Amino acid sequence: MSNLSFVPTVKQGFHGGMTGGLTVKYTCEKYFKSICSLVAELNYAQIGWKEKILDINDDPVLNSNGEALSYQRTLNYVQLPVFANLAWGKEDKGLQFFFQIGPQLGLFLSESYKSNFVSGDLGSDMTIEGYSGRVSNVVAQDSMSVENTFDYGIAGGAGVQLSIPKVGRFLLEGRYYYGLGNIYGDSKRDYFSRSNFGNIVIKVTYLFDLINKK
Repeated sequence: MSNLSFVPTVKQGFHGGMTGGLTVKYTCEKYFKSICSLVAELNYAQIGWKEKILDINDDPVLNSNGEALSYQRTLNYVQLPVFANLAWGKEDKGLQFFFQIGPQLGLFLSESYKSNFVSGDLGSDMTIEGYSGRVSNVVAQDSMSVENTFDYGIAGGAGVQLSIPKVGRFLLEGRYYYGLGNIYGDSKRDYFSRSNFGNIVIKVTYLFDLINKK
């Protein structure tokens, strides 16, 4: 679930999408009851934003067909998070609780949108109807393509790992990513001074041992 923090503000709900990829984990040290590891991932992620288009009474604005106006942008990225992982519990058999945090890099691949009030390609002139009646006149994002293809920020999460000998390790994690970069230009001449990601991920991972130090 993701959205973008726009300044000027764009009212939004959460945009749903898929994240999936490969994970490598290296358990490097043990400190008393704590287990320290390094974790790296290479993921494909669908993120973006979903607008709430409301009138002055916080009711949906309707188009000419009587439908509530809707706009959703999907941005596809390759993401590389690298975590310092700290865990407590059973390492090789049983349950383990963990916390991890670290930097995340992202490379923009492509984008698309779904709407019932605009037509045309991103970055071109659009035929627009239904803008009257909005409480907000911030609409530039509906027709602007991504300008900065490199994304970076901080990700952190917590979860549980269940280790079953000769089967593998199953992980369930809740994670939050805060983007430090903007998808649009942020100079004084640009429309948005901020356009960075916030992303909530629920992630299920299966790991198997390549090398067992025992």
